[in-house]
Amino acid sequence: MGRPRTPLLDRERITTTALELIDEQGEFSVPQIARRLGVQTGSLYHHVDGRGGVVELVRERVCAAIDSATLDVEPWDAALTAWARSYRSAFAAHPRAIPLLTTSPVRAPKVLEHYERAVRLLLGVGFALPEVMAVITALENLVLGSALDLAAPETMWELPDDTATPHLAQALATVGRGRADAAFELALGAFIGHCRGLQAAKEA
Repeated sequence: MGRPRTPLLDRERITTTALELIDEQGEFSVPQIARRLGVQTGSLYHHVDGRGGVVELVRERVCAAIDSATLDVEPWDAALTAWARSYRSAFAAHPRAIPLLTTSPVRAPKVLEHYERAVRLLLGVGFALPEVMAVITALENLVLGSALDLAAPETMWELPDDTATPHLAQALATVGRGRADAAFELALGAFIGHCRGLQAAKEA
């Protein structure tokens, strides 16, 4: 029998299968990947460094959708805003991956390069070194929380009796489609405004 034209196993297929499992159930295991690909579990270890290696491949795949060119936009606050929107869009496509990826250390070189560029951007416009990671982490918290919100029902409050919470009922009646987007833009604008204040204080 001739060799198959398409290899049964490679890092791309492993990553795709792991992400499919995460999208379906919020988790994966190496044996599950092997079963879905129709191979022995041990075969995967010829291509990946265990479960942690698979997590980093998934991280690279999800983050590949972040437009790295956003960090070249000028001025710096526009760059940070554009990066946040692209980051949110990438993770909103795979919301079930967020808990998995945010509870394991980032090791993927391609992803670390995004952080390197963001740090370089902030340092270049005058942010103090101790402030930089706080700014980036706060922005990530905002972005990832909003990405999860995008996966939530459009209406998150169900009132069995409007009379018990009349003000909430009135407020909810004014909410149209795009609730999550509007909330994200409000929070992002406030965050960027605060960062502008921090940066301006350095120049004063």
